[in-house]
Amino acid sequence: MLLRHTTDKVKEREGLTINPAKTCQPIGAMYAALGVHGCLPHSHGSQGCCSYHRSTLTRHYKEPVMAATSSFTEGASVFGGQANLVNAINTIFSVYEPEIIAVHSTCLSETIGDDLGQIIAKAREDGKIPEGKHVIHASTPSYVGSHVTGYANMLEGIVKYFAMSTDEVKRQINLLAGWVEPADMRELKRIMKVMGIRNVLLPDTSEVLDAPMTGKHEFYPRGGTTIPDMVSMGDSMFTLGLGEWATRSAAIKLENQCKVKFALTDLPIGLSASDRFIMALAKAGSVSIPETISSERGKLVDLITDMHQYFHGKRVALWGDPDQLIPLVEFLNDIDMKPVYVVSGTPGKAFTKKVEEILAEKVPEAKVRNGKGADMFLMHQWIKQEPVDLLIGNTYGKYIARDEGIPFVRMGFPIIDRVGHSYFPTLGYMGGLRILEKILSVLMDKIDADSPEESFELVM
Repeated sequence: MLLRHTTDKVKEREGLTINPAKTCQPIGAMYAALGVHGCLPHSHGSQGCCSYHRSTLTRHYKEPVMAATSSFTEGASVFGGQANLVNAINTIFSVYEPEIIAVHSTCLSETIGDDLGQIIAKAREDGKIPEGKHVIHASTPSYVGSHVTGYANMLEGIVKYFAMSTDEVKRQINLLAGWVEPADMRELKRIMKVMGIRNVLLPDTSEVLDAPMTGKHEFYPRGGTTIPDMVSMGDSMFTLGLGEWATRSAAIKLENQCKVKFALTDLPIGLSASDRFIMALAKAGSVSIPETISSERGKLVDLITDMHQYFHGKRVALWGDPDQLIPLVEFLNDIDMKPVYVVSGTPGKAFTKKVEEILAEKVPEAKVRNGKGADMFLMHQWIKQEPVDLLIGNTYGKYIARDEGIPFVRMGFPIIDRVGHSYFPTLGYMGGLRILEKILSVLMDKIDADSPEESFELVM
């Protein structure tokens, strides 16, 4: 009801964000760490911070998310959290027995200036880290960046700590995954297997946040990238990073540290981005593209042809992470939909330029905003000015969808009002089929719901 009072008059806001199209860095760091086998994420801050980060991931994936915390009190907040973290490391290895503790900072620990590297070195010096065990860290202050930034920072931290070069190049490539669902990571592995490419995927949350129900509790599920695989990344032939925002820093770190050359490509969402991904894989792995992959592409092209009459000219508003939005906007543009409003809370100057370049020819009137001042309130104001036919984004768009009566496809993070999204990929050609099916379903549901009795058709 309150959204009906949203004005269509946009005013520039300097210090106010209303319903931001992002969440905070530590959530991304926690998700990246969960993609490493035998790893326990650790939040260096207050208990409440860790609870929020865990609960957000749990609500999205509908799986228990394990994480530890330094449990700051007033004393630690004033005098620093070194004692808390050293004690926590000792307790965690004694009680929970992880292979790795992945420490990320919070607003509080960053503000008081805790040096995680120094504290971890102190813990090792004092014998708190058992032989053969590992503690890594990443700086993830919540007052800058977003969950994507935190993901990127932890990914860089993992590479920095584990990747080693022995000067014996292995016939394998490194694939740095952007923030995608466990099912997407499984799909990436399937594609590389079909293409005959030996690889190391980092991180890998498949079989971790979509682990099967066996009746037996496993504190550390069988999934995740293993320590030997992460160490071997320094001897790989090449690194391919999926997504500028999520993987660039880790790819650069790997090149500087181990001399492994890299290239970045968009997440393979839709036809064009999947084409670029497959070509990049074939080049990096020195393989030809198998008929199976060509057949999958043909199926996607066939479905686009069959559905085109329903998509043409439909106006779309999107919000979410930049690495997902850029190829998704391109996909919608390819099928002759009109992405007119695009919003991301994650900062980065290249985003607006890339999206505007994609839309320059077909949708020059598009409004694009990211970083400061980009939020769901602004998105709603644009929609009040001129309505759209479809919304695509995370759960927080459901209020606008309900208020304006607009069909809504849930994509991105977090999705906390539906179940099952983490089990179905949206990457690659097969993922493109699912995206199209979801879009067409909500559009035609709207037609059915609004159709007068005399126009209600069985065949549409």
